[in-house]
Amino acid sequence: MTLARTRLAALATSILAVILVAAGQPAWSQAKEPALPAAFAKAAAAHDVPRDLLVALAYAETHLDGHAGEPSASGGYGVMHLVSNPTNHSLERAADLTGLPADKLKSDDAANILGGAAVLRAHADKLGLDESARKDAGRWYQAVAQYGNASSPELARLYADAVYEGLGLGIDLRGVRVKPQEVTADRGDLAKARDLNARGVDAQAAVASPDYPPAAWVAASSSNYRVSNRETSYNIDKVVIHVTQGSYAGTISWFQNPSAQVSAHYVVKSSNGAITQMVRDKDVAWHAGNSSYNNRSIGIEHEGFVNDASWFTDAMYRASAALTRALCDKYGIPKNRTGIIGHNEVPGATHTDPGSHWNWTTYMNYVTGGGGTPSWTTTVDNATAGQFTASANWGTSTYSSQRHGADYRFADPVSASDPAWYSATIPSAGTYQVEVWYPADAGYNSSAPYIVATAGGNQTVYVDQRSGGGAWRSIGTFSLNAGTQNVVGVSRWTSGTGYVIADAVRISKP
Repeated sequence: MTLARTRLAALATSILAVILVAAGQPAWSQAKEPALPAAFAKAAAAHDVPRDLLVALAYAETHLDGHAGEPSASGGYGVMHLVSNPTNHSLERAADLTGLPADKLKSDDAANILGGAAVLRAHADKLGLDESARKDAGRWYQAVAQYGNASSPELARLYADAVYEGLGLGIDLRGVRVKPQEVTADRGDLAKARDLNARGVDAQAAVASPDYPPAAWVAASSSNYRVSNRETSYNIDKVVIHVTQGSYAGTISWFQNPSAQVSAHYVVKSSNGAITQMVRDKDVAWHAGNSSYNNRSIGIEHEGFVNDASWFTDAMYRASAALTRALCDKYGIPKNRTGIIGHNEVPGATHTDPGSHWNWTTYMNYVTGGGGTPSWTTTVDNATAGQFTASANWGTSTYSSQRHGADYRFADPVSASDPAWYSATIPSAGTYQVEVWYPADAGYNSSAPYIVATAGGNQTVYVDQRSGGGAWRSIGTFSLNAGTQNVVGVSRWTSGTGYVIADAVRISKP
């Protein structure tokens, strides 16, 4: 396969000379957040790592938050999540490579980013990436996967895909910006690994959760839970809400690590609400820190960190609430704050999750109100009369069972836009979530451009259509004008490889 190089030029780094002091903000946050752009630029240059890729990796791990040097659940530190635990010693490796003391790598953002870049570059060197290959962000895929130290190929792919998703959709957080860009990720042998983001008939037959079919199934280590026969041995009468203090892929990998001695029944992803089950409902997961509550409850972990509200997305709330509602209906658990509690409410708890940023009002409304129906939503399929337009260059296919509706459209990538457009009547000007549906296949486009006609002009994001198909996938929230108009387009103008797919879009107002 011929790999496409990123067409967009790397962003120039700028440093703001103004420090904004917000009342109530901790001193470490005031001092270090404005310096993040410079820290990423310096580390990328020092170790010849693509700057935007370095940012995307940090975003997938921590949303660029160093958490004042406090460790994650798996013993990871800082913006780059340098880990020190029995099976991952990236913190110690960073200290060896940079000559910086571990304590500084833990607590100093700039040092931590430099250490993360050094570790990532060491993985690239081991894989044999030469100077030319290092200029192509897509060639770093397997090095990124190794950085995550996943416990299996499928989790390595899940981890790396999350990083590359950041490149395609773009990042704008804590003063650091990455423009959405075309990148063809070279998965190598990991292309053969099971796609845990996959949905649809074929995918679910292979990976579906045994207790909650919308979820994927990845078993936790048998060292991290107790086999039981609930509800014969114990009645299940509570759902306990947790926050992972780590990433989605990292948490799943940690629960597979025998040394963890912890687990939860389910893990929920921040960006799109994807769910993985890791312990059967009938078995006792070790999540509550209280044996009596472990015996009688189901634990749900949510990707993110307690002190960072950016992880708690509407997609996460809706997906988790649908799961909780199903569990309450199945086991007769009250749909109130007696039956659904936070980890911090377990007697004897030493944890504070889900914390003050968790919106219990929104969550419980979604649990009791039928899944949190948006105030307005519309779905436009490629077959919706009068609302989909495409040139004769777009073919029609029924090949994939992951399709939305009866069929979908496809076209070769070319150096011309020739977009397929979805039209909708937006009821009022405001912010809307845009989701896309496409069937995934190894022969589909590695960087499909989705154009959103926002109030401020067209914005383009790039989606790898080789994975994560057969489900609604959020490509972001956008400011839209009121009225009937072309809202979302799928362009053919990409250096990504494979057919560009246009199937369906969904536009929702919370």
